[in-house]
Amino acid sequence: MDSITLTVNGVPREARDVRPHLTLLNWLREQGLTGCKEGCAEGECGACAVLLARPTEDGGTRLDAVNACLVLLAALNGQEVITAEGLGAPGTLHPVQRELAYRGGSQCGYCTPGFVVSMAAEYYREDRPAGDFDLHALSGNLCRCTGYRPIADAAQALGGVAEHDPFAQRCTEPAPPPQATHLTTPDGEFHRPTTLAQALDLLAATPGAVLLAGGTDWGVEVNLRHRRAPVTIAIDRLPELQTLSWQDDHVEIGAGLSLSEVERRLAGRIPLLEELFPLFASRLIRNSATLGGNLGTASPIGDSPPVLLALDARVVLASREGEREVPLADYFTGYRQTVRRPDELIRAVRIPLPLAPITGFYKIAKRRFDDISSVAVAVALDLDGDVVRSVRIGLGGVAATPLRARAAEEALTGQPWNERTVRAAARLLRGEGTPLDDHRASAAYRAAMLEGALLKFYFEKTAQEVTP
Repeated sequence: MDSITLTVNGVPREARDVRPHLTLLNWLREQGLTGCKEGCAEGECGACAVLLARPTEDGGTRLDAVNACLVLLAALNGQEVITAEGLGAPGTLHPVQRELAYRGGSQCGYCTPGFVVSMAAEYYREDRPAGDFDLHALSGNLCRCTGYRPIADAAQALGGVAEHDPFAQRCTEPAPPPQATHLTTPDGEFHRPTTLAQALDLLAATPGAVLLAGGTDWGVEVNLRHRRAPVTIAIDRLPELQTLSWQDDHVEIGAGLSLSEVERRLAGRIPLLEELFPLFASRLIRNSATLGGNLGTASPIGDSPPVLLALDARVVLASREGEREVPLADYFTGYRQTVRRPDELIRAVRIPLPLAPITGFYKIAKRRFDDISSVAVAVALDLDGDVVRSVRIGLGGVAATPLRARAAEEALTGQPWNERTVRAAARLLRGEGTPLDDHRASAAYRAAMLEGALLKFYFEKTAQEVTP
């Protein structure tokens, strides 16, 4: 098999001689669909945005905006894609396109198709009240000449979806299921198994294979560093990795769920994660990125590990031999190294219940949104009156791995939760990890931000609760 089929703008197409590392963006442009642009090749600009038809829990379809530069074409066998050209054309403009044109939302036009796509995804959001538009849906889309005000004006001018809108009708029908895929080419192999057992068999046979979930990290490696894998195994649509369940003593989150899907299903029931989601890259990225992928790359500046460490999360690792559960605090062993064996994959993340009642997440970066952390601090606190019953502090960006702030936690546990105690612990927090000087921040700045984050948590979250 060296070809796949997919539906693009309502028309079935066959892609022949598919190379395992060819991106959807490059293939679309080869087909003449040049509204999809390359601006950065790393998911930062949004010029390449397209809509993917994804399944909803009730059997319908959700149109998710994603970065085509990070999606491998081979991963879309049997799937459905809509580009800006498929939404409307001159003379039959889509409401989003019409509002952007009417309100002056485009000058050079390079970024406009990406804005159109992201705006359309929000336009068709199933729980969007008519006349309401979440401008954060446009995060990850950059414009350097028009200015954002007319684009925001266009978004906020959109009303409800018309009764017979063809895309709204499409969303009432099932999304295409994932198709088993096996490509063998001179450039490498690509596999999409349809069950976890199949995936684990493949992984056991090819322990050096790259596991592909959302692709938001691997896509950058492919585009900018020209990395190639002998074998790629797509696991993002495995049913066993798409679950989210609440048990008496924990909540289990499937490692293959996109962050946007996790956010929808949790619906705010884990407040610390709810604080994380808006600060984790952009909506375009969160529509693809997964907790499993974020933990699998083991980056010391990943945004989810500090939060999951504060939540005392555990990682469920699966292989053909069975499953094992590892505390996240013991999972990282070195720079981008973990206890996960080559024949294992991350099946789920488990968060113990009950949750700590007072939590906070602080991400220090050069931009408030859609940026890489210089320092990240997550805190989960449980008080017995005004005494610290337990506290967990997760840190990112200050060592070769994400880590727990053990010294500060020990200094706080069993002590009165007051300004004196917190200031003493905050001074200890300055010395946690091994912060470095780099282009994002100096070591001294990182140490100061660690101290400041704990103080900020105290004054913002708890000072009024325990101080007369």
